Amino acid sequence: MTAVRPGTQSAARAGMRPGLRTALYGLVGVAVLLLIAELIGQFGLLGTTWPPLTSVFAFLADPANHTLLGNALSTTVTEAAVGGLIGIAAGVGFALLASLVPVLAPGLDRFAAVIDAVPAVALAPFLILILGREGTPVLVVALSTTFIIYISMSSGLATAARPYHDLLAVLGARRGTRLRLVDVPAALPKLFDGLALAAPAMILGATIGEWFGARRGLGVLFISAMQNYRIDLLWAAAVLSVLCSLVLYGAAVVAQRAIARRFA
Repeated sequence: MTAVRPGTQSAARAGMRPGLRTALYGLVGVAVLLLIAELIGQFGLLGTTWPPLTSVFAFLADPANHTLLGNALSTTVTEAAVGGLIGIAAGVGFALLASLVPVLAPGLDRFAAVIDAVPAVALAPFLILILGREGTPVLVVALSTTFIIYISMSSGLATAARPYHDLLAVLGARRGTRLRLVDVPAALPKLFDGLALAAPAMILGATIGEWFGARRGLGVLFISAMQNYRIDLLWAAAVLSVLCSLVLYGAAVVAQRAIARRFA
């Protein structure tokens, strides 16, 4: 059995401390923010529109509200997932096309920038005419995701080491072969960085898209709650939206770290 030197063991413990310290600081920060939000609601510092968080969580825990909130949440998550997959496929496809046909790269860059610059509110009337009110949230998510994925994938494709390109060029490999064997594996960490950024945007895009006449979803709950002055319902929908975004972001970060360890 190999003995572990005391110096090595203490160094390993010291290496763990920064990560544990960062996690602890994060938990303390979240707890302080929740406490401040609760105190603001309890003392009514911002009026009746800011309820205590305990009352919001009580509304979420009430079984009578589970059907309404569950149906809205499942609709929004489904729209975010479908739109996100479309946006990811489009972003990756455009980036690969720009890499395979470099003459198209400037045009694709400008096209992606224009799509990202146009507000969803301005596009909504056209999207409704094209896809209807039910399909608009999916397309809003797809448009917001495409730009993020395109930029991250394009920057990742440019990180491949030049010696590998030179080696494959000497061997007579085609551009597609270099892309498959060198560029795409090198781009995966950047791609998953983009996925971590796009995950919250998917929920936000679906919620915004639902504002334009959808029948179900968290965005519909937002509108209904504001019109009927249902502060409890408004905050419950907001908390669900935030929690869902955090879950998607956390899953994307975990995947990004695994990919980075494998391909970085």
